Amino acid sequence: MSTIRLTMAQALVRYLCNQFTMIDGRKEPLFAGLFGIFGHGNVTCLSEALEAVQDTLPTWRGQNEQSMALAAIAYAKAKRRRQIMVALSSIGPGALNMVTAAGCAHANRLPVLFLAGDIFANRRPDPVLQQVEHFGNPTVSVNDAFKAVTRYWDRITHPEQIISSLPQAVATMLDPGDCGPAFLGLCQDTQEIAYDYPEAFFAPTVHRIPRPRPDKTRVAEAVDLIKGAKRPLIISGGGVRYSLAEKEVAGFAVKHGIPMAETIAGKGAVTHDHPAHVGPIGVIGSTSANEMAGEADVIIAIGTRLQDFTTGSWTVFRHDARFVSINAARYDAAKHRALSVVGDARETVAEIEAALGGWKADAGWTQKGKTAFKGWNELLDTHQAPSNAAVPTYAHVVGLVNRWAAPNDTMVTAAGGLPGETAKGWRVKNPNTYDLEFGFSAMGYEIAGGWGHAMAKAGDGETIVMVGDGSYLMMNSDIYSSVLTGHKLIVVLCDNGGYAVINRLQNFKGTPSFNNLIKDSRVKQPFAVDFAKHAEAMGALARHCHSLAEMEAALQWAKTTDRTTVLTIVTDAFQWLPGDADWDVGVPEVSTRPEVRAARAHHDTIRKKQRIGV
Repeated sequence: MSTIRLTMAQALVRYLCNQFTMIDGRKEPLFAGLFGIFGHGNVTCLSEALEAVQDTLPTWRGQNEQSMALAAIAYAKAKRRRQIMVALSSIGPGALNMVTAAGCAHANRLPVLFLAGDIFANRRPDPVLQQVEHFGNPTVSVNDAFKAVTRYWDRITHPEQIISSLPQAVATMLDPGDCGPAFLGLCQDTQEIAYDYPEAFFAPTVHRIPRPRPDKTRVAEAVDLIKGAKRPLIISGGGVRYSLAEKEVAGFAVKHGIPMAETIAGKGAVTHDHPAHVGPIGVIGSTSANEMAGEADVIIAIGTRLQDFTTGSWTVFRHDARFVSINAARYDAAKHRALSVVGDARETVAEIEAALGGWKADAGWTQKGKTAFKGWNELLDTHQAPSNAAVPTYAHVVGLVNRWAAPNDTMVTAAGGLPGETAKGWRVKNPNTYDLEFGFSAMGYEIAGGWGHAMAKAGDGETIVMVGDGSYLMMNSDIYSSVLTGHKLIVVLCDNGGYAVINRLQNFKGTPSFNNLIKDSRVKQPFAVDFAKHAEAMGALARHCHSLAEMEAALQWAKTTDRTTVLTIVTDAFQWLPGDADWDVGVPEVSTRPEVRAARAHHDTIRKKQRIGV
């Protein structure tokens, strides 16, 4: 057997460089690049290996380990899980900074390879700088925290172990049913050790994401259930996009006259004006989709994990509605008494369509969906119409940016009030140009995620980031990263004075405003941040807009700039688009406040509407 002598770090990097994937018939690197901050635990061995291959596996330096990993997540989304980025940290706090991002990737079923330095395998110098010691278990390090938020976890204590571990990590990240982040803890002393690796381990390997076919009996059962439906409804989830099944699912809906709603992760599989589309569903959904869900007798859930924002905490459906759940993941397909059809979305829909033949839903039900969606669009038009209001609403700003955006521009947002306002109000012009991170609702994803999208888009349209002041203050340093690397963003910052949407929920459940808006927090003097100057200090171009008219002019200017451009505007903290479904959150059973008691009584009525989950 022919071998080559390399350190473990060199061997790991060489393996990553020799993994490939097929994208639209082209062979591309499976690992498109690496986000890394060096420190002790990775700077001596891994940086030595990465420096030598920087033109093959580019290393990008961000400003925070968490934000770099969030950028890696956004890249995987933009590439629809066909390419993967690596997130690298040193040991201790650098590694722990990535745990939140790992949770985001895990919740969203997205592939990221996390690599972190680890303690010494030989324990000779213990305790090392940044080592957290567990008195009763010396094998534990901070990297054990990743076990809860990764699909695959390993600690490399001997150089030979990567021969078995790396292929397993790759297989996990490319498995449609088990997709998620993989983590390897790399002991500092193990990275330096030379080992005679089989040359075959580094042979160029082309990976093709498998498309598991469904069980024929389950397909037949699903067809029987759909044929018996009077009021069927499709819920299109993120799995439709990751399966590249957008055209198939959209065509299936039109051919069989089935109204099609979208989840948060699924939004953008079709354009807003697609003939079967009835809008987003759930807590931050449309009145049209929620109305249809409330009457549907058979729900065809495709590629969705049916989280509570999709189901309105299981209040938006009839108690006797039946579910056909099509999903590559058995765990997701089997939820909530569904008829589970485990398989790839594209292949499964094709088999069901062939078996349905010429069957179509009742024309009156199909028309009802069109009528409901027409009413929803008219409501959006009313709320998003141009305004001279001194303080515009989110709806005004979202409507303006959406009208201005070109078809190939991608809009990125995440936590706070913008998820609801964009899920409802952003009218997708081209498929796969909308990214709302709400599977984990990770504050701070917006700008970091925009950086990842801009890398993935490679100049194909603008990357528009919409962010609130709360998320911006939490994580903004990748404005600087995007300027340094030349990945232009257009950032629209809506300043409503704090965490306005959580203040809304707080008030709705009976508690006075407290510790959410800046003015209601324990501060000496509420004051406004000059976000434009702050962005300029990081090398971006910026303007503060005093009106929607100024914002429109600034957007036109932003199209002409050569670097990341930040546009800020003060927005209303109390006006929101309608259309929300119910949401189950804890409300105190006892309180001295009559407002809380009233909220609790109302909440009890919500819980009576919930479907039983067993």
